[in-house]
Amino acid sequence: MPARAEIMGWRRETRSRLIEARLALPVDERARRAARALAALADAVDLARFATVGLYWPFRGEIDPRPLARSLIESGTRVGLPVVVERNAPVAFREWAPDVPMTRGVWNIPIPDGTPTVHPACLVVPLVGFDAMGYRLGYGGGYYDRTLAARRPRPWAIGLGLDLGRLDTIHPLDHDVPMDGIVTESGAVRHDRAVPDRLEAEPEVGFASPACLLPEVGLDDPGPWR
Repeated sequence: MPARAEIMGWRRETRSRLIEARLALPVDERARRAARALAALADAVDLARFATVGLYWPFRGEIDPRPLARSLIESGTRVGLPVVVERNAPVAFREWAPDVPMTRGVWNIPIPDGTPTVHPACLVVPLVGFDAMGYRLGYGGGYYDRTLAARRPRPWAIGLGLDLGRLDTIHPLDHDVPMDGIVTESGAVRHDRAVPDRLEAEPEVGFASPACLLPEVGLDDPGPWR
């Protein structure tokens, strides 16, 4: 395996290349691919089974999940967006709806302003890149990895992105947390994981989703999958 410094350098170069490739797509072509990816997500994943779902605000050509968010809200599911409250720490999620006030957060990304903190049981996570093992290449801040590592029980995590981000490997390091599934315009790939951490840990105080509470999670629990 390459040295850590080599891996981090490779990731910086690869991240930049993939973002440039995504932004270089014609707007209408990117929209078509995004629509297919969102349709694949809807076919494969039953997000409405969760009381609260974590989404994201689109950034630098990412797939826009706001139509999905509106649909979930209409069905009675709460939606949270990530908020960096402390550097090098897990993110919090604040409730979002189309009419909530917004402010600017890290990287100038809009975040809900003053809405309640929520605790999603399932996260839809934006991808810059991804590999066949379900590992995700993001923007390098490590916020989703810290969040998934810290939460007990751990939320399900579904990576959402475009096929152009597909890599042979991201050269995972010890802090990298794989996704439970990857969804692109080509479809969904499920990455089953062991769930002892979900069975042994105490529920986090304030978790909003009944679907994530430990009495409802068994070894045969399907997670978010249809």
